[in-house]
Amino acid sequence: MQSRSRWLLYGLLGLVGVPALGFAAWVWITLHYSYSTGERAGQLQKISRKGWICKTWEGEITLPTQPGVAPQIFSFSVRDEAIAQQLVNAAGQRVSLSYEQHVGVPTNCFGETEYYITRVLPLN
Repeated sequence: MQSRSRWLLYGLLGLVGVPALGFAAWVWITLHYSYSTGERAGQLQKISRKGWICKTWEGEITLPTQPGVAPQIFSFSVRDEAIAQQLVNAAGQRVSLSYEQHVGVPTNCFGETEYYITRVLPLN
């Protein structure tokens, strides 16, 4: 009887533990390996901390276009508190942002977009 309950426990651990480990591995991989990196420059329009449970820093810059053409909006997320504070201080100014694109992040608790800012350079 004891071996049967042991196998039941192993089966339950397998049904819960294996998917949980797979999910944790997926999150780790998507957050630590970037699909692409790059730079964007524009006018910092918005930076805000939002979310019901998972508070994340989210922002937008407008990218310059030709006269008469509506500006493009680049939305981004910030995971580093120090970078978020740099952006708060640069609100309304022209900035150059270095970013990493992380495709497939499974939840919005890490940011609402797949573009994570890694460096801020105010442009005078």
